[in-house]
Amino acid sequence: MKIPANGARAGIAAAAAGALLILAGCVTVPTGPAVTAFPGQYKPWDQFRVDDAECRQFASASIGAQSQAAVDASAGSAVGASALGAAAGAIIGSATGQAGQGAAVGAGMGLLFGSAAGSNIAYGSSYQLQQRYDGAYMQCMYAKGNQIPVRMSNRPAYPNYAPAPGGAPPAW
Repeated sequence: MKIPANGARAGIAAAAAGALLILAGCVTVPTGPAVTAFPGQYKPWDQFRVDDAECRQFASASIGAQSQAAVDASAGSAVGASALGAAAGAIIGSATGQAGQGAAVGAGMGLLFGSAAGSNIAYGSSYQLQQRYDGAYMQCMYAKGNQIPVRMSNRPAYPNYAPAPGGAPPAW
C-alpha cells in the first residue's frame, strides 16, 4: 500500500498541528486561589474585597512567565516524540523497503505517545502553578491583615485525667 506523497504529508502535518494545539490547552493557568481567606478582625467587607482583588493580581503576576514555560514544555514533548517516532519509523521502514510508510506510522505513534507524555507534564505543571499561585495569594492576604488557613501539627494529644478521689494531684 503506497501513501501519496503530498496528501499523506499534508494530513500528517495537519494532525500534528491539531494535536499540538489541543496539547497546549492541557496546561491550565490558575484563575483564582484554591484556598479560603477570611477578613481580618474588624475589617470591613469592602476592604476585604479590595484586598482580594489586589492579591489575585499579585499572585497572577508572580506566576506569569512560569505559566508560558509550562505550555512550551508540554508542547515540546509532543513535537520531539513525533520527530523521534518518524525517524525510527523511517529506519525500520527502510529495512523492509517502505521508508515513507514507516515514517508516517512512526510519526503517528510518536505523536500519540508524545502527547500522552506531554499531558502528564501538563498536569504536573498545572499543579505546581496552582501551589505557587496559592502561596503568593496567601502571603499577600496575610500581609494585608486578613486571616488565612494554617495547618495544625500532628502532635499527640495527652488525656487530662482528673486525680483520683481523695488523692493528691500529680506533680508535674
